[in-house]
Amino acid sequence: MNDLDLSISCFLKDGFNLKKHLIDFLNISNEQLDQRLLNGVDDLAALHPGAFTENNAGEFYEEKVGDAHLIDLASWHLNSSSYIADTLRLQQKFASGKVLDFGGGIGTHALAASFLPEVEHVWFVDLNPQNRSFVEHRSKELGIEDKISIFRDLESTSDVVFDSLVCLDVLEHLPNPAKQLKIFLEKLSPEGIALMNWYFYKGKNGEYPFHFDDPTLIENFFSTLQLNYLEVFHPFLITTRAYKPLKK
Repeated sequence: MNDLDLSISCFLKDGFNLKKHLIDFLNISNEQLDQRLLNGVDDLAALHPGAFTENNAGEFYEEKVGDAHLIDLASWHLNSSSYIADTLRLQQKFASGKVLDFGGGIGTHALAASFLPEVEHVWFVDLNPQNRSFVEHRSKELGIEDKISIFRDLESTSDVVFDSLVCLDVLEHLPNPAKQLKIFLEKLSPEGIALMNWYFYKGKNGEYPFHFDDPTLIENFFSTLQLNYLEVFHPFLITTRAYKPLKK
């Protein structure tokens, strides 16, 4: 662990050695990986027609996407590293104690959180079994498997109460994000901080077919957010916001 570097500068350099981890995990060549990264978004979107609905969103991410979601996320993290670095700076500012990374994807934030001296342990939760296996692989490669626990769902984390919660690029994929906010409230300590963002928009030309955008869903989400959380200011010009539970 002494030689481990999961700093933001390390992320900006190579995404915490992301491509090497993908090559080893998927057992493909560097050239094959580069080709898949170029087509990542299109490959995932091609799975959409008829396969993703409000009633089967969980099943879609758990059973149908396979490693297409993993590649899509990897492409996003490598091509948008400056933006994601700011979310890591935000996490660095607030994360402490027991940290939940909900819908953590390829593990960028979970890995970075585990490196912070204020963090005791990280609970990584993701429906996609490929994502979970990949993050387990990455944590072992980096020698931090003792600081990260990996779960399919939040219920599996038992009665853990979290000091910090990270939920990025997830809420817009849920058929009932307002309900998820209430669940988070039960799992967050009274002085805890939740880092969250959302994008309830399918795009002008359907570029984001996996996002929910129903007006009633969105109104219910914001009503629930405002009744239960208080926003905490941070100086970063990003869509991610920081919240603490609103004391009744």
